[in-house]
Amino acid sequence: MNDRHVAEVAKLLKTMAHPIRLKILCLLQDGEMTVGEIHRQVQTTNANVSQHLNILRNQGIIDYRKDANFIHNRIIEGRVVEMIKIMRELFCSEEG
Repeated sequence: MNDRHVAEVAKLLKTMAHPIRLKILCLLQDGEMTVGEIHRQVQTTNANVSQHLNILRNQGIIDYRKDANFIHNRIIEGRVVEMIKIMRELFCSEEG
């Protein structure tokens, strides 16, 4: 792994490492969600959820689509999908 790749991975991991962003990514692993749906699951303010979604968007991890008055968020970075899947297997199992 060259220095550029190491820097990219470190930046990605740093972005994901915040507890709220990690929870959002775990939720989005199961499919698209609106800000309101994420808000109810994460139990923080809509403004806080929106702030974290913007950070994830700016890093190219998630994207959104508009549908009338709703914005549906989804993960677009395939490596993140795989990382969340592996983290769930390692840390969220009954045995872990």
